[in-house]
Amino acid sequence: MAFNKDSNIFTFVFAISMCVFVAGVLAGTFSFLQSDIKYNQSAKNMVDLLSAIEVDSSREMAEIDFDKYITDFVVLDSQGNKIDSLSNKTSALSIDIKKQYRDKTLKLEDKKFPLFIAEKDNQSYYIAPLIGTGLWGPIWGFVSFSEDGNTVTGASFDHKSETPGLGAEIRETFFEEQFIGQKILNNQGDFVSISVMKGGANVDSYHEVDGITGGTITSDGVTDMLKDNLYIYSKYLNK
Repeated sequence: MAFNKDSNIFTFVFAISMCVFVAGVLAGTFSFLQSDIKYNQSAKNMVDLLSAIEVDSSREMAEIDFDKYITDFVVLDSQGNKIDSLSNKTSALSIDIKKQYRDKTLKLEDKKFPLFIAEKDNQSYYIAPLIGTGLWGPIWGFVSFSEDGNTVTGASFDHKSETPGLGAEIRETFFEEQFIGQKILNNQGDFVSISVMKGGANVDSYHEVDGITGGTITSDGVTDMLKDNLYIYSKYLNK
């Protein structure tokens, strides 16, 4: 029996069918895009991580360069103790430290802190991921250390929504290069971190860099991020 296309029943059935069809298309598109988004985010993390050891990679070459330079990893608890929970370095990179940071119900002792070991030009490096808060939102980055676990050999920072020309300058080369040669331990071997100084750093200090002009709150956020994250990593690096 043919439907009367002018009837209310036909209109209702047609509307429901279209809703189901559109919902299916949207669900499929979302699933496809989610996979693409995750891949792009993973590639960007690899690029940012590698830049901390001055490897200029790209999203297209990220996986190849990551496999080339990153030779090992450890996952730490909040006390700097090694925990065995992941089987490979790519899985370690997938630890979402941003999500952990946002989750205020997650206790510090339940968080995981990945640390990567790199080899470049016959030198070994440790690379520590960082997460913190700037003026308008999250800031993050990677800091690399020489084998002594104290001397910084490179840094890479980024942000979500800091002010262009001010706090957003933390991602610029001139800011990041200041950290090279800085140290997180004092002469007595105590953890002191590195501070981003408003008004300029003491040129004789190995624990200070110049702040961003007009970006005091973001600079303070970087200081706090370094102190909070590197304190945990230093427990492992300087046992």
